Amino acid sequence: MKCAARARSTLEARTRTLSAIPTRARATPAFVTAAAASDAVASSGTPVPKNTILVVGATGTLGRQVVKKALDEGYEVRCTVRPRQNPADFLRDWGATTVQMDLSDPTSIPAALVGIHTVIDCSTARPEESTNVVDWEGKVALIQSAQAMGIQRYIFFSIMHCDKHPEVPLMNIKKCTEEFLEQSGLDYTIFRPTGFMQAIIGNYAVPILEEKPVWGTRDNTKTAYLDSMDAAKMTMASLRAPEAIGKTLPMAGPRGYTTEQVVRLCETLADCDAEVRDVPVWVLKATRGVLKSFQWAKDAADRLAFADLLSTGEDFTADMTETYRVLGMEEGSVSSLEDYLQEYFTRILKKLKEVGASSKQTNFYV
Repeated sequence: MKCAARARSTLEARTRTLSAIPTRARATPAFVTAAAASDAVASSGTPVPKNTILVVGATGTLGRQVVKKALDEGYEVRCTVRPRQNPADFLRDWGATTVQMDLSDPTSIPAALVGIHTVIDCSTARPEESTNVVDWEGKVALIQSAQAMGIQRYIFFSIMHCDKHPEVPLMNIKKCTEEFLEQSGLDYTIFRPTGFMQAIIGNYAVPILEEKPVWGTRDNTKTAYLDSMDAAKMTMASLRAPEAIGKTLPMAGPRGYTTEQVVRLCETLADCDAEVRDVPVWVLKATRGVLKSFQWAKDAADRLAFADLLSTGEDFTADMTETYRVLGMEEGSVSSLEDYLQEYFTRILKKLKEVGASSKQTNFYV
């Protein structure tokens, strides 16, 4: 679906939903109440402190690093969390505050933005969630609320090459969200990450240490993985760089690696061989085709759309010269994948040696 049509459809649906609510019930909807609260603050002459940040998706791989880095730099950090059995106590232990907000429930959004200067959106749908509901409808509602509340800066994390692959649902949604944000009038910065090094630990490093099978594909696609801690540094640097406003910047590591190269690197550092089980790309495509025929499996099928990219051998790498220049960072200031994995395996193997454990023990590699 074209971005303009997607936005129009979403906004029309929201209008129909509001119009279906009895007049008395919708006299003061959440958006209006929040906007009124914002206006009251503005009219009182009390400015919102520039060091107040709301991190959306604060418990994720990137979000938690952004929270930690922002706290280290002296920002007042508020984190959105969803009601669940395992609360994010570690965020409060670090010194952040938390507020309940769910992107699938637009009415929960405005209250979280009260007294906030900058929104940093690190969130994305979980595997069990609908990408359309969370990554599109939820993000539209979040951006609209930011407009109403007078948010001064908005940082959004998209995905590399989202503009080249409208056939991949999540990438299409990310591109449409970029366009919606660009047209919002907010002072935004968009980052397009490739992939984070932390994902390699669970997908490759741990299975190799536990002598379990490693699943992969025989493709030549290269990904320039970036340490999420370095991504957090770039994020905070963007808040100090006026030139970053209105920019869409790539966010990638120093060089790209194929799946086979990552596995070989892990084998070398772990000093053991991996049991690699290849999944042919055509199997992933066929599975996606079957799942698409079932409405209940549509989101799973959409996620498998990335299989189409594997067959193209397209590289998820980027020239970071402009990003470093805009952010005022040195090109050599980020970790290489070799250094990241070297540190991880050195630490884990030292633990194993200290306790006399075998590498087959599970739940040891965090």
